[in-house]
Amino acid sequence: MKMAKRIRQPIIAVLGHVDHGKTTLLDRIRRTNVAAKEAGGITQHIGATEVPIDVVKKLAGPLIKLWKGEIKLPGLLFIDTPGHEAFTSLRARGGSLADLAVLVVDINEGFQPQTIESIEILRRYRTPFIVAANKIDRIKGWVVEEDEPFLLNVKKQDQRAIQELETKLWELIGKFYEMGFQANRFDRVQDFTRELAIVPISAKYGIGIPELLVLIAGLSQKYLEQKLKIEVEGPARGTILEVREELGLGTTIDVIIYDGTLRKDDTIVVGGKDKAIVTKIRALLKPKPLDEIRDPRFRFDQVDEVTAAAGVKIAAPGLEDALAGSPVIAARSKEEIERAKQEILNQIQSVVINTGKIGVIVKADTLGSLEALSKELQEKGIPIRKADVGNVSKTDVMEALSVREEEPKYGVVLGFNVKVNEDAEEVAKAKGVPIFVGNVIYKLIEDYEAWVKAEEEKRKRELLKNVTFPGVIKLYPDERYVFRRSKPAIVGVEVLEGRIRPGVTLIKETGEKVGVIKSIKNRNEFVQEARKGDAVAIAIEGAIVGRHIHPGETLYVDLTKNDVITLLKQLRDELDDSDLRALKMTARVKAKEDPFWRAV
Repeated sequence: MKMAKRIRQPIIAVLGHVDHGKTTLLDRIRRTNVAAKEAGGITQHIGATEVPIDVVKKLAGPLIKLWKGEIKLPGLLFIDTPGHEAFTSLRARGGSLADLAVLVVDINEGFQPQTIESIEILRRYRTPFIVAANKIDRIKGWVVEEDEPFLLNVKKQDQRAIQELETKLWELIGKFYEMGFQANRFDRVQDFTRELAIVPISAKYGIGIPELLVLIAGLSQKYLEQKLKIEVEGPARGTILEVREELGLGTTIDVIIYDGTLRKDDTIVVGGKDKAIVTKIRALLKPKPLDEIRDPRFRFDQVDEVTAAAGVKIAAPGLEDALAGSPVIAARSKEEIERAKQEILNQIQSVVINTGKIGVIVKADTLGSLEALSKELQEKGIPIRKADVGNVSKTDVMEALSVREEEPKYGVVLGFNVKVNEDAEEVAKAKGVPIFVGNVIYKLIEDYEAWVKAEEEKRKRELLKNVTFPGVIKLYPDERYVFRRSKPAIVGVEVLEGRIRPGVTLIKETGEKVGVIKSIKNRNEFVQEARKGDAVAIAIEGAIVGRHIHPGETLYVDLTKNDVITLLKQLRDELDDSDLRALKMTARVKAKEDPFWRAV
């Protein structure tokens, strides 16, 4: 029997740089105020908002006529992501969960690092997207009319404001061009399959939102119709957005269903901490349209079934260990249950890392954010020893401690949106193991990178303090430059190559030690260093002119093997050409006694 097919509502991801207005845009559409309740105004957990098509038609009004023919979509399902990180982790069968994305860019700030990263992710997943150029109301002198279509609103602006808008748009278009995209203002686009549409909007006042909704609906229907056709009767598939306790319901999961139909009493398989959980649905709870799945004040509707695409809360026994970001698969036979268990375990194992090698310890609150954080670290060339879901434990700190003994910069714990257990904190403080926790992935990595940089500079300062640099000097041949013959000998020299400092030992061409530089004087000042080309007077403790050293003689700074290894491996960027020549000249002298120096 052939299953019935119908068009589901498209899943729209909203992404972009922090503070560019992602949540404000959805707030305007759904008339709630989630942004005000979020820490720092940044959305840190994924929400889902269903916008029925009549709401789109009401907001967009006559603009719907721009698309010839009836819009058949039942509505739009928006996923409000905490930036690009969640977008990467919302996966459906190896692709992106989102059918289409809205990239929000502050038109006044332009491209920021996370804007670029978001674009790279959209490119990687081949997800079509529309650009919402937000905050046009901040253009000097912009006349605001709430909820007005952009094309009407722009006619009310004076020439100066329009000119400024055009300039900012051209800057955006230029940036997209640099990244390999043809882009244009939406009403100037000739072919939506070849050009990116940029809609100027004010999320705060609702300007341009009508055009944005029409574009999303129209493009989804026109270009994604085949993708949006689903097997209505097929078993449901989805992704867990959040695991949470609900009064009177116990542990529940918020899920986006992207395929098939889910019924009350269905058996579902979901991803757990280290197993696949098999359970039976007790209740399906659906937020009312335009309510927010995260908002504790809303009222749910109990439903008997939901069909993709939809955001739904599932109450079922045994969900305590369910992992946010993992798949949800409905199964209707023993074989289907086994297949689903295997598929889910494979997916979890591909995200949870345990290499046992040198690398950082990574903890995150959800499978999705763990995958996103791990990906970001790997792209930056930062190795991972262990990546897992959950709070930072004492075991994590002990593991980081063992890494630190071999490679200090990787002996750390990075935690995204997680707590640090009390015993873990105590051990970390006592043993000096750094723990970085935060709720914005790029900031967490930036903090770690800044720490690594500071530690390397500190280590470099220590090395520079204790390492001896190469140097070659020549005593002036004229006896006039012998100022004292002994205790200490004071002579005039020229630095031929490299550098000299007080405290270094000098050797002759034969390799014989002649004494230690006690001080260096340049004209009337004592200095801590003299470099190639400098003419200075040096005091040499332990040398007698005429017995150990002679006018016109060349002397070399004595180096140990450790000095050479440190200089060439850890301080290479501190050596200039003259230092390297001095090193080669010294190595030739020392190679007479020790073959090690022939390789230098």
